[in-house]
Amino acid sequence: MASSLIKEQNDQVLFEDKKGELKVILNRPKQLNCLTYEMFCQMLKKLGDYEEDPNARLVILKGNGRAFCAGGDVKSVLSFMTTGHWSFGASFYRKQLNLDYKIGTYKKPVVSIIDGIVMGGGAGLSLNSTFRIVTENTVFAMPEAAIGLFPDCSASHFLSRLPGFLGEYLGLTGSRLDGAEMVKCGLATHFVLSKDLASMENALDSLAASGSVDLSSISKTIHQFVRGPHLKKDSVYKRLDAINECFSKDTAEEILSSLEELAAKNEEKWIVHAIKSMTSVSPTSLKIFLRLIREGRTQNLKECLVREFRASCHILRRTVNNDFYEGGRALLVEKGRQPQWMPSKLDLVSDEMVGKYFCEVDNDDDWEPLHLPPRPAPAYFAPSRL
Repeated sequence: MASSLIKEQNDQVLFEDKKGELKVILNRPKQLNCLTYEMFCQMLKKLGDYEEDPNARLVILKGNGRAFCAGGDVKSVLSFMTTGHWSFGASFYRKQLNLDYKIGTYKKPVVSIIDGIVMGGGAGLSLNSTFRIVTENTVFAMPEAAIGLFPDCSASHFLSRLPGFLGEYLGLTGSRLDGAEMVKCGLATHFVLSKDLASMENALDSLAASGSVDLSSISKTIHQFVRGPHLKKDSVYKRLDAINECFSKDTAEEILSSLEELAAKNEEKWIVHAIKSMTSVSPTSLKIFLRLIREGRTQNLKECLVREFRASCHILRRTVNNDFYEGGRALLVEKGRQPQWMPSKLDLVSDEMVGKYFCEVDNDDDWEPLHLPPRPAPAYFAPSRL
């Protein structure tokens, strides 16, 4: 049984070394490739070794099954913290953010193939890579506020770079984007039909083996398989002006009020969904995220990750409230229950309460800040193209 457990842990992420190329394959398809501590450790070690290999030219990151990655294994983390200590969650999160940072500053080009669900920690892995390939199967969302967390894993960096106030809309409501919308707003770089992915990978294999790998040659190789995605009639881009009008407000209360005023004139489905979401998730989480994304617009990846880690640790150690444990109990353990948030409404969450999530964790020997090593800015980063 012990050897079987070790094999299962080792098989959670697979590595294929080819000439000039490393393939990293998330391999928990039954769990939608949710990320574990062991997976972080394995990927950090392998990517660290590969980055220093002079013969290494390209990394491909993908997932087995119908999901790229639905996020971190939050249920397991909650279980460990409930029966043990909150610092386990901090250790888990520290590893995760170190991996996001390594990929976001990697010295070699990284191609993420996002064919299916991508949420939370899966977004942190893939959306910091050089090339972000999506398909007709791709579904992106950051719904963490529903369980008492906030959009994290560098979301305050990549969502704050989106057009207008689209990032606020996605983070505060947990709304979804499809592949075409991800390319349009810049989260993804290329749209390729799922049936063409194997051929695209083969072409990238040949390119890596040839040794002629640079930003231009990778882009040209991928572009051979690109198809023109069509934005749906009810796409987020058809309502961007209204989103900017509502989500540009200074506070979460003003954003919600603006949505309610809009709903009185127009009962479009997206408005109703946004209001329902913002009034059912953790009010504290919404206010933490709004501050993170607003400040994240002027900060680099490293600064955003450090602030997200600090806020997350306060959530894990229950500095202000119990919302994360309550959300996990109601939605992940008992499943389908409505969490009882404390405070229960946005106007009961004071600025002083929110400010505590951005302070150092004092008087706790089990905590230390997130220390990310100095790394050069990535040599490769591709713009999106539609």
